[in-house]
Amino acid sequence: MSAQILSIRTDDAKGILGLDLDDGTQGELSYARLRAACRCAECTALQRRGGNIDAAEVVLNAIAPVGGHALNLHFSDGHTRGIYPFPYLVELVMA
Repeated sequence: MSAQILSIRTDDAKGILGLDLDDGTQGELSYARLRAACRCAECTALQRRGGNIDAAEVVLNAIAPVGGHALNLHFSDGHTRGIYPFPYLVELVMA
């Protein structure tokens, strides 16, 4: 069984989403990394065609919960379709 997320925090000054996991791990994911890791259909298709997501200057504008199992992240580049399941966020922190 993988670690579970206990709390989520943002630090806009540093441009990071912080996660506290039930195994004691505290991880940080930059907004740019989160944007580049989007797995929505549009981003997945772009990456399969060899394209890259330009996320260098992206800011996280909003976080919307998706039930009790995921987050919908809204970025400053207008992208609002990315759903980040909690296990995927844990995977990104552990990578």
